[in-house]
Amino acid sequence: MDRFDNSPETALAWHRKGVGAALATVVQTWGSAPRRVGAQLVIGGDGRIEGSVSGGCVEGAVIVEAMDALEDGEARLLEFGVSDEDAFAVGLACGGTIRVLVEPIGKAMSEAMLADLVVARAKRTGVIYEVNIETGHRELKSPEAYPDRMRMDRSGFEEDGATFVAVHNPPLRLIVIGAVHIAQALIPMARIAGYDPVLVDPREAFASDQRFPGERILTDWPDEAVAKLGLDTRTALVLLTHDPKLDDPALQAALAADVFYIGALGSTRTHAKRVDRMQEAGFTAAQIARIHGPIGLDIGAAGPSEIAVSILAQMTAVLRGKLA
Repeated sequence: MDRFDNSPETALAWHRKGVGAALATVVQTWGSAPRRVGAQLVIGGDGRIEGSVSGGCVEGAVIVEAMDALEDGEARLLEFGVSDEDAFAVGLACGGTIRVLVEPIGKAMSEAMLADLVVARAKRTGVIYEVNIETGHRELKSPEAYPDRMRMDRSGFEEDGATFVAVHNPPLRLIVIGAVHIAQALIPMARIAGYDPVLVDPREAFASDQRFPGERILTDWPDEAVAKLGLDTRTALVLLTHDPKLDDPALQAALAADVFYIGALGSTRTHAKRVDRMQEAGFTAAQIARIHGPIGLDIGAAGPSEIAVSILAQMTAVLRGKLA
């Protein structure tokens, strides 16, 4: 699911207010499509909308079908095929086909199931929404049912062609230790890439609103901050201070947790000393090997912004299973 897509929450709120709501979900695409499988649009009974499944004429047609679905209570599986010549007019960049599942809330999808989905998302608990488009059977499942899909954020149909699996992962989160120049570049880049960034630095002169306007800043000591935030499989930790007093407590917490990425700034020599400290702290070679140091992909980066690009690229490669 897209990071900023709060369609389930919106649909539940509209339904409970008596407005009525239908969820439209992209379930399949061929060719070029501006929204990935799993993208959602909420259509209210009064015509209000939020989110997107495509754009242009396709989206308009989905809204019309959703209003009909709210009237008769029946789900609809829609298919739109677009030629290259007409693609731009309906929001498909180079032509293609999309299929969209429209589900009225309280009828096709129960309010209770949607509420359970929303609660799981609020708790940062991954969950699978599974629907059989032939039988209409709907079920929420744990991440263990589809581990590969959860890891890759990949919603889609199973091989039977009837079972659609919608992945609802917790939002990606980036915890940056150290309010340095690289952080000033990395945090807005990460936000664009879909992360919730949090900056941690007890040095208030560095971690100021003036240097990081509009960002979430914690001036706690790093070990206290990560304990407060929590560490899970959707969290990346980036250490940028060069100061073991600040970096190491957060690093040790991450090594003991199941974060998907740990990166630490510093030269090869600096990293070797870091490894020694972690060994002395009792961590195994396998745990220490999870640290990416020196941090970032080797792209010949020069300057804070390019280093930030290399870090974000490495985070993405690890997240998507292209790099250990």
